[in-house]
Amino acid sequence: MTIKKALNTEEAPKVIGCYSQAIVCENIVYVSGQIPLDPASMSVINPNFDKQAMQVFSNLRAVAEASGAGLNSFVKLTIYLTDLQYFEKLNHIMESLFDPPFPARAVIQVSGLPKDSLIEIEGIIDLTLSE
Repeated sequence: MTIKKALNTEEAPKVIGCYSQAIVCENIVYVSGQIPLDPASMSVINPNFDKQAMQVFSNLRAVAEASGAGLNSFVKLTIYLTDLQYFEKLNHIMESLFDPPFPARAVIQVSGLPKDSLIEIEGIIDLTLSE
């Protein structure tokens, strides 16, 4: 029988709804969407895209580390942007944070995100790839 377990860490923002930061099912971790919230203040950081993206990846890293993994253990990312003009910046940021092979991903433009964020990312981690 597969057991579903919630994963939560104080190093990432607290949830602001009826969901978990992540769910662990066997060797797979399903990470809920992260927006650029500072975990300490629970406020969206600077409106600059680069800084918001780095905060989102910091939050994703915190959840990954709480599962015993790291950023390079992500196998799939779904990225929501309020404007696809940020696409190239996103690529540069990801190149600086991930080692090849990069995770599979989808990038989708949306009309709005929680708390007027510019970016939100959700992902899937394979714990057999733990760093």
